[in-house]
Formats: sequence, structure tokens, C-alpha cells
Amino acid sequence: MTDSLAAGADEREQQAARAELKRCSMARGCLQCVKYLMFAFNLLFWLGGCGVLGVGIWLAATQGNFATLSSSFPSLSAANLLIVTGSLVMAIGFVGCIGAIKEHKCLLLTFFVMLLFVFLLEATIAILFFVYTDKIDRYAQRDLKKGLHLYGTQGNVGLTNAWSIIQTDFRCCGVSNYTDWFEVYNATRVPDSCCLEFSESCGLHTPGTWWKAPCYETVKVWLQENLLAVGVFGLCTALVQILGLTFAMTMYCQVVKADTYCA
Repeated sequence: MTDSLAAGADEREQQAARAELKRCSMARGCLQCVKYLMFAFNLLFWLGGCGVLGVGIWLAATQGNFATLSSSFPSLSAANLLIVTGSLVMAIGFVGCIGAIKEHKCLLLTFFVMLLFVFLLEATIAILFFVYTDKIDRYAQRDLKKGLHLYGTQGNVGLTNAWSIIQTDFRCCGVSNYTDWFEVYNATRVPDSCCLEFSESCGLHTPGTWWKAPCYETVKVWLQENLLAVGVFGLCTALVQILGLTFAMTMYCQVVKADTYCA
């Protein structure tokens, strides 16, 4: 009788051990699958950051401070924004890659927190932008008009080039009106980039030879017309970030599960 009970106990222990081994094997299998998916995702994420950083450095090297239209935020140029964005994406992608390949719980959580912070920051900025659109409009126009006074001055090549390109490409003049330039020059004249037909010193001619459309409204209308593309880009960005968050948390849970079953 005692031998029978002992044999039954041994059998149950063996069954429990086999079940534990099976759970461990399944947990490790799931972990490996998620691991390589997350590594591939973060590798692409990191490479994307490299590309953005490269474009930013190229812009900084070849175009100076191109697209620096704000006098209040002179560092807010296209090049600087791309460099900061690219560096941040590279850093997050690197942490994700190492965390995935090493199955490191701390790095996985760090990646999750960093990406979540960026996601929430973007969402907050988007919400604030839509809530305070009118105030942002007024502030932006005031700041841009203030920046006009730096046009053509020493050390402001980027701002000068940006205004020249915008006025030429969008066929507009000034922020809210071509008369914005009158205050800059203290005379009835505009930059040559405001002319319907460009020629040397054409900005000294009569207003009939200048573009009449305000640049701020013209660019704003252009953005509204391309709102779908902007929305699709924003949605894709959000989906990529949500996918990254999902990968990170899923892998973290799988690492914990594997550690529990395979301890």
C-alpha cells in the first residue's frame, strides 16, 4: 500500500515536472518570436532615426539655418528639428534593440517609458494646438512680422533665404500684407522676391508689380489643402509608436513568464 502511494506521488511529480517543462518551452518559444520581431522593429526604427539625422546634418551643412522664420526662436530651424528628432529616435531605437536582444527587463521598461513619454508629448502638443489655434495664429503672425526686420541683415542668411523662397514659391508677399515690408524698409518697397516678374531692384517698382497675397494665409491654406497627407503621416507615426509600445510590453511580460516557468 505504501509503495503504491509512493509510486502515485512520483507519477504526479513527474507529470507536474513535464507540465512545467512544457510551459517553460512554450514561454521560451513565444519569447523568441516576440524578441526577433521587436529587434527587427527597433532596427528599422533606429535606421529611420539615422536617416532623419543625416538629412538634418546635410541641411545644417548646406543650407545653414534655412527655414528659420522665427525671431523669438532662432534655433527652431528645419535642420535643428530634424537633428533633434533623429537623435531621439536613434536613442530610443538603440535602447529597444539592446533590450530585445539581451532580453533585459530594465531596458525594455526604459524603452517603453521613453516611447510612451514621446507619444503623450505629441498628443498633448496636438491637443493644445487645436484648442489654442486662434492664439497661436496671432502670436505666430506677430513673431513673423518681428522677424521681417531681420531680413537681409548680417547673420540672418537662413531667415532671408527662407522668406525669399516662400514668397517666390507661394507667390505671396509679407506676413499679412505686402505693406508689412514698408515698416521694415521705412519706404514703399518690398524684397525682389515679391515681384510678379523677378528682376534686379524690382521691389522698388509700383505695387502693381508685386504679389498681393499674404504669405501667412497662403501657406495656411496650402496646409489645409494637404491636411489629409499631414493626418495620414500623423496617424502612421502614432501607429508605429503604439506598435512599439505593444512589442515592448509583450516582450517584457514574456521575459517575466519565461523567468517564472524556467527558474
